Amino acid sequence: MNQYCWETIEKEQLSPLLARQAIHSETMTLARFEMRKGGGVPEHSHANEQITTIHAGRVRFLLDGKEIILNTGESLHIPAHVPHSAEALEDAIAFEVFSPPRHDWMKK
Repeated sequence: MNQYCWETIEKEQLSPLLARQAIHSETMTLARFEMRKGGGVPEHSHANEQITTIHAGRVRFLLDGKEIILNTGESLHIPAHVPHSAEALEDAIAFEVFSPPRHDWMKK
């Protein structure tokens, strides 16, 4: 069993508007994203199933070409291999769970 504190987990600055922290286990990855308004991730897909929950702010997703706006307290399931992108409509914090774990992030 491990205990974590987000304040002590390394923050990767992916762009001036996007930072990521991650916790990995054998079967999943939990990530915390800090997104400034206008920041986000371009369209991509991956073999990992994903559930995103917006902790603060609003984020627009394009999921296989369909626009979905998530507000604070809302969650979205993204199946494996489905193309998607995200853009913060205002400063936001999102938590994302991936299964299987994001081995590509572990390698840095």
